[in-house]
Amino acid sequence: MSNPKHISRKQELPLKGENTSLFLQVIISIAVFIFAITLSGVLSIDSMISNWNKSILGSLTVQIIPINNANKEKARAETLAYEEKAVEFLKSVNGVLKVTPLSDSQLDELLRPWLGDEVNITELPAPRIIDVKISPTAKIDFAQLAQDLAIASPQASLDNHKLWLNKLIAFADGINLIATTILLLVSAITSGAIFYTTQMSLGLHRNIIEILHIIGAKDTYIAQQYAKRMAFLGFIGGIIGLFFAIPAIFFLSNLATAIEGGIISNATLSIFDWSIIVLLPFLSMLIAMITAYYTVKNTLKKML
Repeated sequence: MSNPKHISRKQELPLKGENTSLFLQVIISIAVFIFAITLSGVLSIDSMISNWNKSILGSLTVQIIPINNANKEKARAETLAYEEKAVEFLKSVNGVLKVTPLSDSQLDELLRPWLGDEVNITELPAPRIIDVKISPTAKIDFAQLAQDLAIASPQASLDNHKLWLNKLIAFADGINLIATTILLLVSAITSGAIFYTTQMSLGLHRNIIEILHIIGAKDTYIAQQYAKRMAFLGFIGGIIGLFFAIPAIFFLSNLATAIEGGIISNATLSIFDWSIIVLLPFLSMLIAMITAYYTVKNTLKKML
């Protein structure tokens, strides 16, 4: 049989019937919705940068500028000769793991999205491309390598992707900083809403709280009652916000993957990232509980 005193203690503060509960749930739901979408963006950008580092930093691209000549066959033969010289030189460089000249069909696949299907790429003076894989531990002076390559094959130019990648990473870091700022603002606004809602409730129940103090109730007990109630509202609001956020994340993900080029397609969410997003209702519950508890403790010291 349940303890009647235990039941009556829960009814001493009529927190469940407050009009502010619905308002707070809506605020928390919106906050978790924005938080989840922004967090997914931050995690996706981190994943994208990591994929760039893995796929790009371990490679070089060498371009062989095509020879201009009225005789196309002679021009192609001279261009291929410069390509062979570049390949031979690159294979002799310490730290180079693999040197792969792209075939005509591979060049065709690279250029066709830009030129269209109606253009005969084989008739164009297209540059030759050499893909070079380097060891992650290799210490290569790229400026010196570019000079030596130009001597070995005058039509060759080196691109180590470093400048291009650094610009992309700087751009991604800027977006990441803005997104992180949004996360902090959303958390601060949510905490503020819980703070003022709790203070309003304390003002409404001031007489009940004074009676509880007279009969021996401690500030900790009252703070715990508010903390439990706010934790419940925070969790339910978080569930609602997450319920709407997950379809929105999938929708934005589908829009991003539809963009051609492969850059944004590297931004993916892992199982670990999804587990963080799914745990957001527990985070909102924790924030609501802690904010309410210390708000009550500090406010009661000033009120009574």
